[in-house]
Amino acid sequence: MFWRSVVGKLAVTILLLVSFVLFVLTIFLLEFFENFHLQEAEEDLLQTATKVSVMVENHEDEALIHETTERVKDPSSKVVITFSDGDIWSSKTDDEDLLALNEKWFKDQAINSEVISSKEPISKQIGIPNQELGVMLVGTSVPNTDAGVFVFQSLSIVDKTKAETTKIILGAAAVSIVLTTIFAFFLSTRITSPLIKMREAAFDLTRGEFNTKVPILTHDEIGELAMAFNHMGRQLKFHINALRQEKEQLSSIVNSMADGVITLSRSGDIIATNHPAEMFIEDWYFEKNITTKDGTRKLPKELYEFLQQVIEGEKEVMEEITIQGRTWVMIMTPLYDQSYIRGAVAVIRDMTEERRLDKLRKDFIANVSHELRTPIAMLQGYSEAIVDDVAESKEEKNELAQIIYEESLRLSRLVNELLDLASMEAGHLTLNKEKVQVTPYIDRIYRKFKGIAEDNKIDLTLTKTIEEPYAYFDPDRIEQVFTNLIDNAIRHTNENGFVKVLVTNNKDGFAVSVEDSGSGIPEEDLPFVFERFYKADKSRTRNKKVKGTGLGLSIAKNIVTGHKGIISVKSKLNIGTTFNFMLPREENK
Repeated sequence: MFWRSVVGKLAVTILLLVSFVLFVLTIFLLEFFENFHLQEAEEDLLQTATKVSVMVENHEDEALIHETTERVKDPSSKVVITFSDGDIWSSKTDDEDLLALNEKWFKDQAINSEVISSKEPISKQIGIPNQELGVMLVGTSVPNTDAGVFVFQSLSIVDKTKAETTKIILGAAAVSIVLTTIFAFFLSTRITSPLIKMREAAFDLTRGEFNTKVPILTHDEIGELAMAFNHMGRQLKFHINALRQEKEQLSSIVNSMADGVITLSRSGDIIATNHPAEMFIEDWYFEKNITTKDGTRKLPKELYEFLQQVIEGEKEVMEEITIQGRTWVMIMTPLYDQSYIRGAVAVIRDMTEERRLDKLRKDFIANVSHELRTPIAMLQGYSEAIVDDVAESKEEKNELAQIIYEESLRLSRLVNELLDLASMEAGHLTLNKEKVQVTPYIDRIYRKFKGIAEDNKIDLTLTKTIEEPYAYFDPDRIEQVFTNLIDNAIRHTNENGFVKVLVTNNKDGFAVSVEDSGSGIPEEDLPFVFERFYKADKSRTRNKKVKGTGLGLSIAKNIVTGHKGIISVKSKLNIGTTFNFMLPREENK
């Protein structure tokens, strides 16, 4: 609204101030001019009375006095002369209000005696019959006589003069108010126009338009304010850009972190998170069967308790949490606003792999110790038997030596496999790739295991789909993979079972599937079959005399991975197991 704007307020303030000053000045001027007109009228009447009294004193001819008095006085006034002999003469007048002042009225007022007795001029306002304003009377005595001269004038004359003066004063005041109003609006517009532009520029700043500038129209305080506003806009743009860059940098750092980050308020509200933290919270909700309303996320109760510990203890809290089979370590640190804790930041790290590797390390030591202890104990025991001549005949000694030899081979194979596996996992796998003719290569491997399968009464079949006659890989390493998979399938398949080998070589690559009807692998063990020293339940091993080291599948996976291929397993308990590996097509280099 206009009255709420600076223009309206400033204009109204100036107008009210000038109006008040003009009002006070008009009152004083009206009072002053009223007294001034009365005083001027009294002086004129007294001057006329003095002239007539001098004439009465110096002349005895009454006719001359009468004639001269008529000429001297104002036509609107009336002169009354009282002579020493008691005669009273009154002049003519143009004012009808003074006609009622006849000799009888004059005698009744006893004015003459007052003037004669005081010997001083008198001036008063007296009322007359049927008149609202009355008349002004000025009287003076004639020196050295008992005569007196009185001059009357109606107050309506003074009132008319006063009215004219009032009109002039009020007109001047009205003109002043009009000019003041125009000046006030002009001045306020000149002052507020830059302010309005600054207000519009401020709104532009709130919308993010930091390039907005206020034009500098004057070089006074308002111009300096416009310069300061423009400088403020530039500085604000600089700091906003700096804050935005810092925020984007911080956001990029947090979002690129592998660890989860959650920023919390003091009340437990989630302020900001990154993707790993969101996944952690979703897993937590799923595990605890927590449902959210309207898509809002609240901090879980357990994490809220950790937050309270941070706020109350004013120190970081570290906890290990297990959710959905994964292990998380959370470090929650307080956030300060000067000395006041305004919230906390929680860093959540997935320690599942570290815990798994730690377990694997312990299992590795235990498994290696177990695998080495058996052949070493047998070597030690049978060698002692030979040294102590426990074996009497040559055949018995040869049998003991054969056992020692077989155990040494087993120990050597275990050590070699450990060295190969360590070299592969360290990235030192050396592959001698060459162009291999697939059909003869597969047939040779099939013939190697055909006799073993027949000895164990197992049906070993080979199915080939050869669209491309050649493949490019390391034949010795891939044969090692074939040997491990087929040997495992035969060893874990009961009599009258089957082992099927399916080989496909086409433009997509070299693919192999080894399927058996053996005892299968429990579902909970499937994720670990390619780990070192993994072994199925010993009860599922058909040939108790042939024992594995538990490293074959791990070595096979590293060989396939070294060829940039993939290997997988599918199994059902007591139904069978299928291993698949695929090497991508690679030209001879």
